[in-house]
Amino acid sequence: MTTLLYILAGIVLLLLILAVLAPKKYDVSRSIVIDSPRDKIFTVLRSLKQQDEWSPWAKRDPNMLKEYRGTDGEVGSVSYWKGNKEVGEGEQEITKIVDGERVEGNLRFLKPWKSESDCYFVTEDADAGKTKVTWGFSGKNKFPFSIMMLFMSMDKMVGKDFEEGLSTLKTKMEG
Repeated sequence: MTTLLYILAGIVLLLLILAVLAPKKYDVSRSIVIDSPRDKIFTVLRSLKQQDEWSPWAKRDPNMLKEYRGTDGEVGSVSYWKGNKEVGEGEQEITKIVDGERVEGNLRFLKPWKSESDCYFVTEDADAGKTKVTWGFSGKNKFPFSIMMLFMSMDKMVGKDFEEGLSTLKTKMEG
């Protein structure tokens, strides 16, 4: 019985140490330069409906249920999705727009697990007629998910999806 208590105490102590060491926040972003004017790209970025045309997740489940609320491209507009296991269920809401520069939003994932993240698109002038687009998201790792982040990388999990989406956006905008 005493041995069992020591084992349980050791497990609890290990979990506490891991919880202290675990990353509390994440921030993932990728950028690309697109040979297209900033205003033209910004119009596409602020539209939740147009995001589906280049989103890597839309490709993974072309049959996902999509619903839109509010005026597309305006603060308060919401895109809801419910798809296969790869894309899950959730919604994205536009929370702030700095015209021509930045679109901010809130991602609310419902399945496979509940979480919230802030997401954003930033546009900057690059060389003549070109635009640098940055796509990113950030949030907080909550316990016990934070412990899993000691062994997994949010950057590796999501970064390649951002790269794929930005590459598709570049092809669409330059085509």
